[in-house]
Amino acid sequence: MADGPQFVRIGERRLRVTNLDKVVYPETGTTKGEVIDYYARIAPLLLPVVAGRPVTRKRWVEGVGTAADPQGSFFAKQLEPGAPGWIRRREIPHSGGAKDYPLVDEVATLVWMAQVAAIELHIPQWRFTPDGGRGNPDRLVLDLDPGPGVSLSQCAEVALIARGILTGMGMDPVPVTSGSKGIHLYAPLPGDRTSDEISAFAHALARAIEADHPALVTSVMTKTLRAGKVFLDWSQNNGKKTTIAPYSLRGRPEPWVAAPRTWAELEEPGIRQLRFDEVLARAERDPDPFAAISQAGAGAAATAPPADLGERSRPRVVASSGGRRASAGRAPAAQDDDATVPVYSPMLAEHGTAGTARALGWAEIKWDGIRAIGTWSEGRFRLRARSGTDITDRYPELTADGAPGFDVGEAVVDGEIVAFDALGRPSFHRLQDRMHLTRAREIEREVVRTPVRYHLFDLLRLEGHDLTVLPLRDRRELLERIAADLDAPVLVPPVFDDVDAALATSSALDLEGVVAKDPASPYVPGGRSPRWLKLKLTRAQEVVIVGIRPGKGDRTGRIGSLLLAIPEAALPSGLRYVGRVGTGFTDRALQDLGARLEPLRADAPAVDGVPVADASDALWVRPEFVGEVEFANWTDDGVLRHARWRGLRPDKSPSEVVVES
Repeated sequence: MADGPQFVRIGERRLRVTNLDKVVYPETGTTKGEVIDYYARIAPLLLPVVAGRPVTRKRWVEGVGTAADPQGSFFAKQLEPGAPGWIRRREIPHSGGAKDYPLVDEVATLVWMAQVAAIELHIPQWRFTPDGGRGNPDRLVLDLDPGPGVSLSQCAEVALIARGILTGMGMDPVPVTSGSKGIHLYAPLPGDRTSDEISAFAHALARAIEADHPALVTSVMTKTLRAGKVFLDWSQNNGKKTTIAPYSLRGRPEPWVAAPRTWAELEEPGIRQLRFDEVLARAERDPDPFAAISQAGAGAAATAPPADLGERSRPRVVASSGGRRASAGRAPAAQDDDATVPVYSPMLAEHGTAGTARALGWAEIKWDGIRAIGTWSEGRFRLRARSGTDITDRYPELTADGAPGFDVGEAVVDGEIVAFDALGRPSFHRLQDRMHLTRAREIEREVVRTPVRYHLFDLLRLEGHDLTVLPLRDRRELLERIAADLDAPVLVPPVFDDVDAALATSSALDLEGVVAKDPASPYVPGGRSPRWLKLKLTRAQEVVIVGIRPGKGDRTGRIGSLLLAIPEAALPSGLRYVGRVGTGFTDRALQDLGARLEPLRADAPAVDGVPVADASDALWVRPEFVGEVEFANWTDDGVLRHARWRGLRPDKSPSEVVVES
């Protein structure tokens, strides 16, 4: 490794760079210094490509790894808080609040991004308008993705077919080998059509090519239908989606590049992806194949998609997804859609025993995470916690560009977000490191340290149809169909048809327990039903925090223990004291709890029955936070014995706490 940081001057900018000898691509030995050098040298060709567009970065903090052992990555949308102030930025609204996206308009910005391990740069097909709004797309893009058993040469064959149609319409496309598996095809646009219109046009074009070449091309997203075919992905024209920028490096085992190519190259046998050193050599030797696209996007004249695709595109009339018929050449006008996807509250299970659960005949592992309702719409997941809080931005590996998604237009699912320990077991304790974060930089850092999975177990809505009245077995069958092609970290765990076998498996793997369900049960949003029963193997109890006992010794100035209660309507306060917990806290948890509880300080206890010894030095707080503890058993007077802290439950309210075991 290089010793200490170094400082480089790029124009008027002075940048700090570190670890230049760090290997980023282990299979080729390519270092961070070489990555920075590539972006600095390719800048004259790359900067016009990304000019005026928000840049989403995909970062590999520990390097990309190898094909056998790939390293984790994450998408960064919002510009990092520690970014230099001179980097230009523009704001884009999001469900969790507006985010500042970087604009890459100088070499120094590219170098800074490479320094923070932003290997891939992704951009939309539109630019910001002068007033900061989202402009119409100035590029059409088609993503030619090879299915199983399909070569890059076959993708090139499809690209040549598409070229024939587009040039016949007066458009001049440029091919880009993606640096991953396939080919991207770009064509300039005049910017007088909306993203919805261009998406519809691209979809119609893909269907027309599929109709002429059904053995070679598919326009259907379902992965199981792609074997032996090239998937012509038209959806990248959606205004909310991004595509790898031409000339960007890729986070593959080798340092391949999304490389613009000539049509003569695509006609050659044995076409392959290009490495960064090859792209640099071409840049020094040959004209830029992508220059016409970049110049058109900057304001040069471009040709609009004409009214029809010409004689080569039979059949000219195709059915749209909504059942209407539209010319394959003209994008239909965007439809106003005031309807929003309903917000569902999760169905809850009652506590049960093995004896009562056996009669249900269906069991799922209890994953010891947090419930999350996932809404899939417009190509993205939005996540809501049990409380209704929008937690989309807290889990970018599930919701950002490039995250797994369904091959359907709209779906609402129920599932559990789970973190795992070093032994591969679900760890609610580790999940605490993720579930409370809201700052983008902290989230991005923790994505690598504490990755999560989204385990799906129910489907509530599909393509505009409410499914909650259907039996569970039918909802599950539909869920498995739409999730069949999902990649990690979104998955559908198996179901047991034997409750005892599920309990035995859960016990052998040291898991929390199981949830037994009636396969004929409907989904009751927000309701608790005896047709769903949870059986815990560990003794755990949700509790309401009512006070703090100050710490001593190495905990002086911090929390020593928490005083706990559970609701009991018969008591004057409505809460019954159940003891205290002083173990199981990490330093980070103690700091976080202290900050959260300090504003809730109260002069008097909100609970009945606190012993004098526990109340003597107690600092009381309003009963607003719910936590969870493990414990040995209950004493005869209703106090938790040997309680150990597991974590906060921000998805629960005090009124929901009940005696669990």
